[in-house]
Amino acid sequence: MLVTKHFHLPDVGEGLTEAEILEWRVGPGDPVGVNDTIVEIETAKAVVELPSPYAGTVTEILCAAGEAVAVGAPIITFEVEDDGAPQAGPGLDARPQEPVDPPAPDEQPSAPAREPVLVGYGPAHARTARRPRKRKPEPPAVTPSTRKSLATPPVRKLARDLGVDLRLVAATGPSGRITREDVHRLAGKRATASNAPDLPRDDVVRTPIRGVRKHTAEAMVTSAFTAPHVTEWVTVDVQRSRKLLKRARADKAFGSVRLTALCLVIKAALTAIARHPEINAKWDAAAGEIVQYPDVNLGIAAATPRGLIVPNIAAAQRLSLREIALALTDLIDQARAGKTPPERMRNGTFTITNIGVFGIDGGTPILNPGEAAILCFGQVRRTPWEHKGRIRLRDTATLALSFDHRLVDGELGSLVLRDIARFLERPELMVLHQ
Repeated sequence: MLVTKHFHLPDVGEGLTEAEILEWRVGPGDPVGVNDTIVEIETAKAVVELPSPYAGTVTEILCAAGEAVAVGAPIITFEVEDDGAPQAGPGLDARPQEPVDPPAPDEQPSAPAREPVLVGYGPAHARTARRPRKRKPEPPAVTPSTRKSLATPPVRKLARDLGVDLRLVAATGPSGRITREDVHRLAGKRATASNAPDLPRDDVVRTPIRGVRKHTAEAMVTSAFTAPHVTEWVTVDVQRSRKLLKRARADKAFGSVRLTALCLVIKAALTAIARHPEINAKWDAAAGEIVQYPDVNLGIAAATPRGLIVPNIAAAQRLSLREIALALTDLIDQARAGKTPPERMRNGTFTITNIGVFGIDGGTPILNPGEAAILCFGQVRRTPWEHKGRIRLRDTATLALSFDHRLVDGELGSLVLRDIARFLERPELMVLHQ
């Protein structure tokens, strides 16, 4: 016996409320097996492929590509063999639908039991009628006239500063005198009118704000207006680090490993965090606690066609330089392909953003929500630098560390940034602090 099964959009483990349908891999009439990929969706953090929970035939696609769908909404139906075994799980029909008998005509539905509600919420009740308030009449509109406006010198100066023509001001003061409030009222009306939305135009491009970009915008606003940011800067001579990279690339142990300057920056940051583990923490306002983590889940800010994402390398402090390079390559390739798995988008503890690849020297990065610090790595460039008592051209780079001043004070932030700079200037010191 064939039965129809609905598949509901599941929460893919990120606690999100909606996702966008990117591409259907199946259509009506297509046969599918269990775990066959049926659709590609984009959540607020990543692109995810959803597998089929059933073996059968697709009967109907309920949501078109490009449509935003709420978690729990049905998106596709299947025709499957009814084996009598109930199935339940994320996105699956958990119980059969039973018909509901309509109430008899002479039966009245019983009133629902009253539930306690908060003040200002719940069912509305009749309210005691109140006497309407007396409103102050709006001053009559006026047009420019040749009469002399009655206003004191301070009010005239205010009108000049605000660009208000006193002949247009409706006076509400004694004996027809113009007050400061009258001037401000007209100035406010003009400001409101100037902020009116522009008329629709055909030559502008409007892009819906959703998916990764929507999530990033909300996260950045939350972070910027919740955590008090402090940013410190340092410029460092990275000539020795560049030479070390050159020697390492020639070593057979690294083979075809993509070893970049960012790999050394990561290693330097992890070594500095090991010396100052208090920065690997977050401010938990709800619990009234500072939460310090044993592992460094290192986030790497990655620009993708769908927007900025910050996947992380779990327990990065356990990795060697070669393993860091391999993990970084894998992370970047997944991000560019839009295939970052959801587990890589959660539980980050420290972030690095590399704006040097865009030819930029430095910036003031915004914290990834839930983290205490973020390191910004600028471009490596040749600059005049004092070295061994002489001015020479050296490879230098600028580092900027933004941190949450609620749990990272100036001393801790400075020590971490100083150590990162010191390890990049003299990379051999990292061996001594393993």
